[in-house]
Amino acid sequence: MVNSELLDILVCPETRTPVRLADADLLAKVNRAISEGTLLNREGTPVRGALDAALVREDGLLLYPIRDDIPVMLIDEAIPLDAFS
Repeated sequence: MVNSELLDILVCPETRTPVRLADADLLAKVNRAISEGTLLNREGTPVRGALDAALVREDGLLLYPIRDDIPVMLIDEAIPLDAFS
């Protein structure tokens, strides 16, 4: 799990807006799409491996995966959430 102090200072690298932890419902939807092989990141690469946690940009448009308790704050690795709204 991401340290709360770290979460307080993390921002989207693209817009510099705050991020928050994704809720369980969103993670379930994202993980379902990952298991179906239909989820692509912004680079267009299929996302592999279920997520235990993720960060959502304040506007709800992008999700940044957390892998091994480390937020992956790379723009190309972000997952567009337009399919989940």
